[in-house]
Amino acid sequence: MQDVLADLLAQVRARGAALTRDAYAEPRGVRQAAPEPLTLIVAVRGTHWITVDAPDADAGPPLALHPGEAALLRGLGPYTRTRAPGAPPDLVVHGLDHYTDAAGRPVPGPEVTGTRTCGHPEHPETALVVTGSYSWTGDAGERLLEGLPPLTRVGAGELPVALVDLLAEEVGIDAPGQEAVLERLLDLALVRVLRAVFGRPGAEAPRWWAAQADPVVGRALRALHRSPSEPWTVSGLAEAAGASRATLARRFADLLGESPMAYLADRRMSLAADLLDDPEATVASVARSVGYRDEFAFSTAFKRLRGRAPSAHRGRAAPERPQPSGQESALTESAR
Repeated sequence: MQDVLADLLAQVRARGAALTRDAYAEPRGVRQAAPEPLTLIVAVRGTHWITVDAPDADAGPPLALHPGEAALLRGLGPYTRTRAPGAPPDLVVHGLDHYTDAAGRPVPGPEVTGTRTCGHPEHPETALVVTGSYSWTGDAGERLLEGLPPLTRVGAGELPVALVDLLAEEVGIDAPGQEAVLERLLDLALVRVLRAVFGRPGAEAPRWWAAQADPVVGRALRALHRSPSEPWTVSGLAEAAGASRATLARRFADLLGESPMAYLADRRMSLAADLLDDPEATVASVARSVGYRDEFAFSTAFKRLRGRAPSAHRGRAAPERPQPSGQESALTESAR
């Protein structure tokens, strides 16, 4: 049965994964001026300092990553990776083929030495870091991301050593099916990081994380996420959860702060928002996909919950789906 985390990850999961590795002997800093919505940085060798500039959120002081540790960044602002805290970056990545130094002067892009590789990772004295980016998370993935701070550290004991070593090795391989391998490895690493972060004692995890473990609400959530287009009622959900309507409604509100039907409506509109980004999809087909037989009823619900009509949502600047940018673009081109 589909669990909540698996369903949310289905929207966030890597497609056209942008993974790179950077190995350098001398202190070297890289600043991502326009980061992707979600980035995972894994320290393989050496110590790396991560600083996030999030204007609308407190990202905290620079974070030190030691071998075997990882940082998860939500993409709320530019970030810098250096070998020393506070050191200026040598390279600022602004976007596709747009690089400057810290003073804003144009400079060449990163020196590519191999498949998705800068520097010489085969030399044991070099500091080695692997970066994986999710270029598109979609509206439906926001419920997952909203539980994450701008910058999260995962300790060496929380991330399997075998996974760290495998990531460092596989990033540099050019072989048939390698893109699929890297996508699944990045997804696996993200799952392990989220389990570690949300599963810590006293962690400020999203409300659905604890709710999915409840014997009643958990069953209801799994049913909703498995089949969001079903014509659910509170009675039908209560039957699926093995509880009375009153018990389900009370426990759902206690754990999630909203009613089952409100949760379902928000989930449907999130899925619909992502479907509307497909220019081939009609409003009527999107409505049917998320459980509405009537296009007018769907449009009314969408405007009420999203603040604009489906046609207006579609008319906004459409998000660009997975296209590597900046340093990742230069490195991934080397694998072709």
